[in-house]
Amino acid sequence: METNKRKTNWALTIVLCLCCIVVGAVVMYGLFYFFPTQLSSVTNINKLEKEVTVNEKGISDAVEKIYDAVVVVETYEDNRAIASGTGFVYKLKDDKTAYILTNNHVIEDGNRVYATFTNGKRIEVDIIGSDSYADIAVLAVDKEDIITVAEIGSSTDAKVGDTVFATGAPLDSATYSWTVTRGIVSGKDRMVEVSTDNSSSADWIMKVLQTDAAINSGNSGGPLANSNGEVIGINSLKLASTGVEGMGFAIPIEDALEIATKLENGEEIVRPVLGISMYDVRNTLYLDRYGIKLPDNVSAGVVIADVERGSCAAKAGLKTNDIITKMGDANITSVAMLRYQLYKYEVGDTVEITYYRNGKQSKVNVTLTD
Repeated sequence: METNKRKTNWALTIVLCLCCIVVGAVVMYGLFYFFPTQLSSVTNINKLEKEVTVNEKGISDAVEKIYDAVVVVETYEDNRAIASGTGFVYKLKDDKTAYILTNNHVIEDGNRVYATFTNGKRIEVDIIGSDSYADIAVLAVDKEDIITVAEIGSSTDAKVGDTVFATGAPLDSATYSWTVTRGIVSGKDRMVEVSTDNSSSADWIMKVLQTDAAINSGNSGGPLANSNGEVIGINSLKLASTGVEGMGFAIPIEDALEIATKLENGEEIVRPVLGISMYDVRNTLYLDRYGIKLPDNVSAGVVIADVERGSCAAKAGLKTNDIITKMGDANITSVAMLRYQLYKYEVGDTVEITYYRNGKQSKVNVTLTD
């Protein structure tokens, strides 16, 4: 009798357990079915995730902020139109005069320059000064003729990936004036070899901002602005060749204003010279022609083609066919690089130059002159 009672109790226990399991399963199913979001957040409560929010409504406000400061620049040689580009009003000099920034290569070959504003007013402007290596020119216009002044930002604070836009007059100043193109900062402190005299060989290196905002012919001299409508660069050039797309470059605004300030004040842009003519060691035709043999450990540098009598290079003992490989601590890889490094110094500075003569390396201190 006792045994049968125990068996009955065990059976009831098992049945109750099975019922609890079934009821629990049904309840959990119902909870997941009717409250999936709440439960999933509970199950993932210990998972740490970085949230990234993209909330962009466009840059129309930023464009509007700078739009009326942008001008179309047209350059004439006497009465013949020879070039066009873009510029922008960046500063009020006083109660009477405002200044416009543009590129030197937009105005360099002309003697008359006109600026057209967004209201259609076309004014002949004065050329205050320009510099070919910095590719900067400053123009002056009556204050009463301008509409607004652009706000200056900082290229130093800009980060790769920041939104930027260019405003200018690509291709044709009449048809496409004040076109806005948008992109990002693609790179900073890019070193791009350029020619200052429109020749096929580079003679200068520009340190520039890279952007994928479309920069076309006619955009030169126009502003590259951030999403706050502040100018951080001056559009200057682009890479245009097969397989290249979306590679435009702008002069950092800080570098441009450093030169512009000197031009405003009527200061002459003085740079030191060595007093030599030179060519790249990559010019194998010249090397073969004059029987110059490079040392085995030299693959880059410049060869001195001629030394000007009485120059600082002559006084230091540099001679024709010497191969310059370093200036100070900087490696010299080309004519453009030598000039870029040279112009970091001031007239009167002394710089150490490393060179090879007849296969032997030597060093000499050169005191720079203008």
